[in-house]
Amino acid sequence: MTIRILITDDHCVVAEGLRYLIQAQADMEVIACVQDGRQAVRRSMETRPDVVLMDNAMPELNGTGAMHIICERCPETRVIMLSMYSDPIHVCRALQAGAMGYVAKKSMAKEVVDAIRAVHSGKRYLSRPLVDSVIDHFLSNPLQDPLECLSSRERQVLQMLAEGRSVFDIACTLSLSPKTVETYRARMMDKLAIQDLAGLIKFAIQQGIVSFE
Repeated sequence: MTIRILITDDHCVVAEGLRYLIQAQADMEVIACVQDGRQAVRRSMETRPDVVLMDNAMPELNGTGAMHIICERCPETRVIMLSMYSDPIHVCRALQAGAMGYVAKKSMAKEVVDAIRAVHSGKRYLSRPLVDSVIDHFLSNPLQDPLECLSSRERQVLQMLAEGRSVFDIACTLSLSPKTVETYRARMMDKLAIQDLAGLIKFAIQQGIVSFE
């Protein structure tokens, strides 16, 4: 049986490298490549891939947000997070959102192929360097995710603000009033004890909601 794969990555070089790697496998095929989270959700619903390779930091809708929707609407599709972040907080956040696998970008290549086969067979997969760090973290620290205090809508607004979009643009995209968007922004600043927009943007980058590239 051929494993049908959707690649989601906004870096063309990375996406083409993944496509080449996967197409070289006799039991796999790439059915599409998309460049942002909203496209990933739409194409997943249209094509129902077996596996989605999901970049974490993307425009429009980040990987965690897109994955949550895909896992909810396409429960038969398995998602593997590809991320430049290798700390336990990001790994746990991805798993809680529905990821069956998590592969650090610095250790891809063969691990991507192994991860695809593992999750397609119903198993979970973590990059080998991540396993020990995740276990050590949970043994020594209670997990506290700084994003837990934000609602899903607040996270959407946070990403768009961090991407440099105006209050009016965000309001139009999310079918909200500008006043409501400003209220979400004020709430986030209060919850996170952040004083200004620059602080919110810095927080979003630190948490992998947007890329600093």
